[in-house]
Amino acid sequence: MQFKEIIGQEATKQRLINSVTENRVSHAQLFLGPEGAGGLALAVAYAQYLSCEDKQPDDSCGICSSCRKYQKLMHPDLHFSYPFFAKHKDDTALTFIEQWRDAFTANPYLSLDVWRGYLDADNKQANINIAECHQIIKKLSFKPFESAYKILILWLPEYLDKEGNALLKVIEEPQPNTLFLLVAQNQDQILNTILSRTQLVKIPCLNYEDIKTNLMEQHHQTETAASEIAYLSNGNMTEALGMLQHATKSYHELFVQWLRLCFGNKGLEILTFVDQAAKMGRENQKNFLRYGTSFIRECCLIRAGAEKIVKLPGQEMETAKKMAAVINNAMAQSIITELEKAHYHIERNANPKILFLDVSLQIIKVLSFKITPTGTHYIPN
Repeated sequence: MQFKEIIGQEATKQRLINSVTENRVSHAQLFLGPEGAGGLALAVAYAQYLSCEDKQPDDSCGICSSCRKYQKLMHPDLHFSYPFFAKHKDDTALTFIEQWRDAFTANPYLSLDVWRGYLDADNKQANINIAECHQIIKKLSFKPFESAYKILILWLPEYLDKEGNALLKVIEEPQPNTLFLLVAQNQDQILNTILSRTQLVKIPCLNYEDIKTNLMEQHHQTETAASEIAYLSNGNMTEALGMLQHATKSYHELFVQWLRLCFGNKGLEILTFVDQAAKMGRENQKNFLRYGTSFIRECCLIRAGAEKIVKLPGQEMETAKKMAAVINNAMAQSIITELEKAHYHIERNANPKILFLDVSLQIIKVLSFKITPTGTHYIPN
């Protein structure tokens, strides 16, 4: 994995390169960023750059012996630790290393759900067990074999329970030329004892243009399709890649049609829409509802005078302006609440016909009869 293969994050890449060229490499670093931002890919590219035998000013060479081994994730001085679904108490990350290599090679923007698909997870909970902690200590007790550094990349340290305290000494006082690169998504779930011993590398969400450009250039999407997926993904490349696996279609026309039917209280036509929505498939239903939530939020931004930060293509932008003129904040909040509840229930296998009919009735109350719930969590008119 080279830096040039990673989408966006130019400032973070430069910071990591500078830490090497200026000889300021911290022995324990925490790559902290939201899912789909590329934290794991950045950690691997950084490790490859550190071990490269012919470093370039802005990247590893990609062709030396060390880089070729890194491309296959088979370098003797590169070690991984990650959550897994243990079948036996003595299972460690090495038990699942082949699946890990396959998963990362196929998609460097891994999520735990994607990783679960490579394992026989059953109903087990993912964790990093005490056997794995002992294995980490053992692996890092040796000197580097080929490179200047021995590197451990620990993905999702949030899944370290109290057993993680076994690693404190080796993190605080590692062997010479030993690096810990922790890749996390939620700072609050990391043991404070580990958090206090690491240098923080913050990784922001990917921006809209970076995702859109990648989808067009690497995944051969049309500009319209790439724009919609980038908009829906909300800076999460894992979500964007997941959407590519399902039927790519425009949700805009269908969503606006749904709102118009609800506004006009057209019962029979709404039943036709419900039948259509029920046949879309669960992932497309979730994406449709996610699009609706994002679209209504953009309407709220237009109402608030923040049109410059709205990321909608031309036709959708015009529709959003018209929508912003006919709904108030309380109506928008009510619709968003219903859409988010529907998304939650779709994930839990709710009956789609009943669900979409119920949501339609709730939206009719808001748009046609101007009835909005009352309570402190709703925005007043």
